Amino acid sequence: MKEVYSKFEFTNIKCTSLDPDFCNFEYCRLKSVNRTYKYVTLKVNLYKIPITKAGLNFAFFKRYNGYQPFLYNISVDVCKVIKYPKSNPVFTFAHSLFRDSSNINHTCPYNNDLIVDKLSAEFVNTQFTKTLPFPQGDYLFQTIWLADNIRRAEVKVYGTLS
Repeated sequence: MKEVYSKFEFTNIKCTSLDPDFCNFEYCRLKSVNRTYKYVTLKVNLYKIPITKAGLNFAFFKRYNGYQPFLYNISVDVCKVIKYPKSNPVFTFAHSLFRDSSNINHTCPYNNDLIVDKLSAEFVNTQFTKTLPFPQGDYLFQTIWLADNIRRAEVKVYGTLS
């Protein structure tokens, strides 16, 4: 019996504030510690808190001739779905990618800056290859964050599964 091994690796991250009066990214970077350990870290400063109505659109894209929609493109009420995680298993999977590395792990209101700290490629690799196997290729995980039904920020995380 042949065992197949896949490896996920971050290739880039892009964070954009769509409303600089509402929020701004203090930092947003991909850090390569050595050849085998890479992580994503970001901090968004919120200027109009508390946030009591948060939304999120997230989509997976796979690179063919440019990035094409792949598998999921879902919009959710973040406040509701974090409170009732079984209401949307797809969001629960996507949220599991960064939940333990961030402070975006409780229900509304959000009264502080939002941080994703040292989300390792190793952890994402486990989710993409063991929990929900994905085919090899280049991927984009795009998130568009809303508050009060207004687009406020966009985060794009690029990676390769080989």
